[in-house]
Amino acid sequence: MMTIILRRLLALPIILLIVYSITLTLAWAVPGNPLENPEKRPKPEVIEQMNKQYNLDSFPRFYVSYLSNATGYQYAKDYFSGQMKRERELSEQLGVPVPARPIFDFGPSLKYDDATVNEIIRDTLPVSVTLGASAILIALFIGVGAGVIGAVKPNSFLDLSTLAVSMIGISLPGFVIGTVMLLVFAINLDWFPIGQWGTPRSIVLPAITLSLPFAAYIARLTRMGMIDALGADYIRTARAKGAAEYSVLLKHALKNAFLPVLSFLGPATAMAMTGSFVIERVFTVPGMGEHFVNAVQNKDLFLIIGVVLVFATMLIVFNLVVDVLYRWVDPRIV
Repeated sequence: MMTIILRRLLALPIILLIVYSITLTLAWAVPGNPLENPEKRPKPEVIEQMNKQYNLDSFPRFYVSYLSNATGYQYAKDYFSGQMKRERELSEQLGVPVPARPIFDFGPSLKYDDATVNEIIRDTLPVSVTLGASAILIALFIGVGAGVIGAVKPNSFLDLSTLAVSMIGISLPGFVIGTVMLLVFAINLDWFPIGQWGTPRSIVLPAITLSLPFAAYIARLTRMGMIDALGADYIRTARAKGAAEYSVLLKHALKNAFLPVLSFLGPATAMAMTGSFVIERVFTVPGMGEHFVNAVQNKDLFLIIGVVLVFATMLIVFNLVVDVLYRWVDPRIV
């Protein structure tokens, strides 16, 4: 177990370096200059200073400088060389406060003048995580329940109904389901608020909307796994020994049938927590998704790379957690 965890942790920086390289290359290839904002174009001297400070006019220099700041190398270098101490002493002499430098510095946002990428991620990531975690919990409750019901009575009305609902959840885009949910439950019935965030009632509609595609996949995986498990010899043995039906279903069959669901939960959880920008747009949720869309539209390199690196890190970590849980549920898996 420790070998697997150590191997994954050692691979983490290599994977993130590859993700960073591909993301920056694609973002840099997008036409347009991130400093050329038609609504508020900076003065030529300001553009020249920012190009010089952040190396926005050179791909190789930007690649190296951003990587050194984002990995904490520049922070460690300035700390151990005494540069940060000299800056603090100079600021004390001049009476000008120096803002605290983050260890992993994702740089400034070229779109939002009053915020850095670290601050944007700090403020919006908890919102996206809350929405994604709520959606995954709802998806598990709906998907596992529907899958078990369908497997117990295959080809019945309940089974066909759950399959039909699963197909709808997979096929319909999130913005369509979200719009319908808003019209029915927020506008017509007035059960939930519109355009608000921070209360339990404001989480319900976006969480349910986000959960439906994941619930559909979980229901199909659970149903197939349960059908296979219920036909196994150990299930017949358990029933022959007089085990209660709920015990056969939940303690014996579901444990093995849940393994495919568990492997799906790793990327699904990361996607739900950081890839919900469509749902965030529909329900006006102040998460990372809206900022990422704006960053792509405005070629905000710093924000694009910062959000992608956060997403990639979460994806790797959640897959690692799934691997550990996989071996905990079934120790026979090597």
